[in-house]
This record gives sequence, structure tokens and C-alpha cells, in this order.
Amino acid sequence: MRVVRSALALVVAAQAMALAVPQATPAQAPRPNIIYIITDDQGWKDVGFHGSYIKTPTIDALAAGGAKLEQYYGEPMCTPARAALMTGRYPFRYGLQTLVIPSAGRYGLPTDEWLLPQALKEAGYATTIVGKWHLGHADKKYWPRNRGFDHQYGPLLGEIDYFTHSAHGVRDWFRDDKPLKEAGYVTTLLGDEAVRVIQRRDSTRPFFLYLAFTAPHTPYQVPKEFLAQYASIEDPSRRSYAAMITAMDAEVGKVVRALESAKLRDNTIIVFQSDNGGPTSAKFTGEIDMSKSTIPPDNSPFREGKGTLYEGGTRVVAVANWPNHIPAGSVVRGPVHTVDWFPTLAGLAGAKLGTKPLDGMDMWPTLSQGAPSPRTEVVYNLEPFRAGLRQGNWKLIWQATLPSKTELFDLASDSAETTNVADKNPDEVAALKQRIEVLSREAVAPLIFGEAMPALKAQLFSSVVLPSDVKAVEDQP
Repeated sequence: MRVVRSALALVVAAQAMALAVPQATPAQAPRPNIIYIITDDQGWKDVGFHGSYIKTPTIDALAAGGAKLEQYYGEPMCTPARAALMTGRYPFRYGLQTLVIPSAGRYGLPTDEWLLPQALKEAGYATTIVGKWHLGHADKKYWPRNRGFDHQYGPLLGEIDYFTHSAHGVRDWFRDDKPLKEAGYVTTLLGDEAVRVIQRRDSTRPFFLYLAFTAPHTPYQVPKEFLAQYASIEDPSRRSYAAMITAMDAEVGKVVRALESAKLRDNTIIVFQSDNGGPTSAKFTGEIDMSKSTIPPDNSPFREGKGTLYEGGTRVVAVANWPNHIPAGSVVRGPVHTVDWFPTLAGLAGAKLGTKPLDGMDMWPTLSQGAPSPRTEVVYNLEPFRAGLRQGNWKLIWQATLPSKTELFDLASDSAETTNVADKNPDEVAALKQRIEVLSREAVAPLIFGEAMPALKAQLFSSVVLPSDVKAVEDQP
């Protein structure tokens, strides 16, 4: 009996230990490699599968073999969009909701935020960023390798020349924190590096590759062989813009072929999206003056573009592809936001979500099984002077600065936002404004304000301009 009791005690102890140890879920075995591709300022219409004349055969194939996310939301501008992806939290929660980090900006994504690459690295993933960062560059504490990436290649700033790799005469090109001087077209260099990451991977670990193209952001520059494909387009900006997207698509194709050559395609999820809508105004094309040029991105059928809270500024092209896991040819018609990828990918990877509450939701049942999107609310952005909020199909855009402006749209019948129905639906307006007020009490003041005001003061209140000085001031570059 004593032997039997001892044996029973061992069994009970073993069962207790098994319950105490977190068990892997079927989705985590095997854990997928993750390639997250983000383009810069690409219009919603500017892919072949949305009916564009622009040639994007690789992206079209990913869409056909996976899921098209047709109500997918980024943020209105570059920095907020990338911050939302990295944190799984809306940018208004940590001060990156307004504009972008300028080239002379000293702030960055606060270091108390737990980022997706940190979570994946802790879970055993090899993590690499190839391409644009734009989440802080003046202090190395903001740099990618201090934010969870094992390796880094490419620019830190928001925009650079595609051939000199410089901004305002300063080269912005690095490998693992060290300045790098090399020749080549930025888009091609990024694609080549992504292929090397796949070929030289540690085969004992899954990998996370964040491939952040600068294309097709200004300046509109591209090698001649791609321009030649659009010789029939007379306008130089439109011709270059189209060629830049095709050049980028070619690099995505190289990445897919590298996966296939390494026999990794079946266990790699690929996500593709633009960061925000394409710019339709020179105010939002970047630091280069485009006021006398055509602004080529096409967000139709949606209204306006980058920098605005309308659908054209925030609803972006997006695709998710994982063979045998995401049904080929599927379409996700419910709302999905960039913040949703943090919990979705962390769930697939078995990674921890951190201690701060996320705004993102796990979309894996929606992507893999066709379940309805769990998202009933979308915060387009929340700033001290304006906000955009969607609940169900009702969307409110509230400009709080005087003269104030309130717009309400029913996206179910008016996704192009042609008809403001605020006056006819006062209860919906009141409810959405009340929700915005609640969220505003959770917001952090835009970090750019803390730098812009002192700079403005130094510029305007530290010298005197009299009539004799006006011409000299106007003639400054």
C-alpha cells in the first residue's frame, strides 16, 4: 500500500506540475516566421488588384493567395502609423499622434512602451528591421537595436534621397548602428538585404523581418529601367511614382522567391500594407516642396488622403498571406486596424503582450476562419484640435478649433464621405463626441509641441525684422 500511495503521489505531483507550466497551443506549433512589409505613402487604389494601371504582380499574387483586408486602417501619417504597429496602442496614448518626427526632431517613441520586436525577441525570435524607422533618431535610446531588433539596416529618418541616401546633405544609412556608405537605389538595396536575412538566418529559430520600404514616398526617383515601363505617362511625377511602386513590387518578389528557395514559404506569414493613405496635397508629401508638381497617389473611391481623417487618409491597402492557414482568395470586409497586429502576431508566436493595455485585438479567427471582425470601434486619431472616431458604421470627424466643424458619415451607404448627416442624427453625434471626450482624458500631449514651441519662439522672438530686412528674409533658402 505504501508503494501504491507513493506512486499515486508522484502521479498527482506530475499532473500539478503539468498544469503549472503554460502549454503550447496548436497555433504555436510550429510558430511561423513573420515578414511584415510596409510601404510609404502608397495610395489605396495603387495596386493591380484594386484596378490600378500600376503593375504590382507580386502583391496581386499575395492577395490572390491570401486575404485582402478591405476595411483596413493605418494612421493619417508615417510616424503614428509605425508607432501603432510597434506598440499595439493608439499613438495618442504616448504623444506621437500629431504630424511626424521631423529631421531635426529630438524626441521619439517613449522607451517605456513595450514593442512588438521586444515581445518576439523575448519569445525566441530573431528580429531584423530592414528599412525606414522614423520613430526617433536624435538619441540612440530610440534606435531600433535598443527597441528589440537584433539587426538593423537602412535609414532612421522619414525621407531620404533614393540614390545618395541623404537628407539635407546628411547621409542617413546605417547597418547595426554604424554609418554605411554604399552605392545603389534604396528600394533595391532594401530588397537585397531582406533576401540576405532569409538566406543567412539561424535555422534553429523563427524570425521576424520588418521590411519597411521608403517607396513610394517623395522624392519621386527611380532607375531608368522601371521608368521605361511607363513611357506613355507624360507627367513626370506620375510616371516616376508608378515606376517606384513597380520597382518595390519587384523587390517583394525577390523576398518571396528567397522564402521558396529556402523551403520556408509554407511556414511564413507575410503581411503587406501602406502606412497611411497616399498624399493628395503638397502639404503632406514631406520635407521636399512639391507645391508646383503633380501629386500622383490615388485613394479612390475614398475622400482626400494622407494627413486627413477621411477614409482616403487612413484606409489603406493591406494583404495577409500564409499558405494553408489564411484561405486563398478570402476577403476581410470588417474593420481591422494596424494596432491589431501586435496581439495577433504575438498570439501566433507565443509572445507576451506587456503590462500596458492594448488597443489592438487578436484578428486570427477573422483571418484564418472567416469569423466576423471583433472590432466595433476605430479611433482614426485624437489630437488637441481634432478627432476622428468610428463606431459601427457611424463615423464622426470633429474639428475642435474655431471655427469648429462636425461631420458625421454613414460608412455603410457612403464610404466616400460625400454627405454630412450630422444635423439629421444629433444623438449619434452626441454619443461619439462623448466617447471622444472620455478618450481625450487618456491622451498624452503631442510630443512635437514640446519642441516646436521653443523653436518657434527662438525664431520669432530673438531678432527684429524691419522693412529693410524683409527682402533678405524672403530670399533665404
